[in-house]
Amino acid sequence: MTTREKPWHGVMVATALPLRDDLSVDYDAYGEHCRWLVDNGCDGVVPNGSLGEYQTLTPEERARVVETAVAAVGGDRVMPGVAAYGALEARRWTEQAHEAGCAAVMLLPPNAYRADEPAVVAHYREVARAGLPIVGYNNPIDTKVDLTPRLLATLHAEGLVVGVKEFTGDVRRAYEIAEMAPGLDVLIGSDDVLLEMALAGAVGWIAGYTNALPVSTVALYRAAMARDLDTALPLYRSLHALLRRDSKTEFVQAIKLSMDIAGRRGGPCRPPRQPLTTEQEAAVRAVTEKALAEGLR
Repeated sequence: MTTREKPWHGVMVATALPLRDDLSVDYDAYGEHCRWLVDNGCDGVVPNGSLGEYQTLTPEERARVVETAVAAVGGDRVMPGVAAYGALEARRWTEQAHEAGCAAVMLLPPNAYRADEPAVVAHYREVARAGLPIVGYNNPIDTKVDLTPRLLATLHAEGLVVGVKEFTGDVRRAYEIAEMAPGLDVLIGSDDVLLEMALAGAVGWIAGYTNALPVSTVALYRAAMARDLDTALPLYRSLHALLRRDSKTEFVQAIKLSMDIAGRRGGPCRPPRQPLTTEQEAAVRAVTEKALAEGLR
């Protein structure tokens, strides 16, 4: 039974996936992590996003991750990433999410090649046949396909997407989207533009660093949404050295290290991701320890 009317709203954490030292998935730790996030104020979780290393999982692992999240926090709080090279596979992952009890999914455009606009529309049409609300995920840095405001307006007008995770870091997009696609929900996609995007009208956040510091990051989000700058701005400044790690190539390794330092199991990453360099690790450790010393949690 879905209890959240729009389950893509609020703080939806793109969950890191705890791996054991032998790189096997620790499902018990993952389920506990999902519960801990919700208990600490988050609205839900997004398994099998980039932060969840979905590209390195077997089909069996990927399905079980979704099922574990649903068992932990309920399907109306779980919005899996369903990205795949092909639209047919992405639709199958959406059907799997539906069967598991999820209330929405997050979908990248085709990323096997640089798709043109008709191919992008056809991709979303195919996945929409599974019958779940779709939040588009715009990450042209990685996919080389840009869900421009005009293209999003096309997708929204056809009823193919209910929202978009906007990861370009260009806060001007929020205003363009509002003009061209009124009613399309904009979700903050980059941690380090949270305040700017909240002020521009975002209605949710696909959060990264919340994996390590849920209490403080949720407090930041709530203050930003309430336009309480007296609370939000000092907190944003304190957190920003960490939040901008979310937009770097090694963001998965950085967030997992911060989790480990904060007392959460992050663990290693699967190849092709390699451990942080000595310099990178020292930098992440320093800003994480500084945040914890300042009482951020």
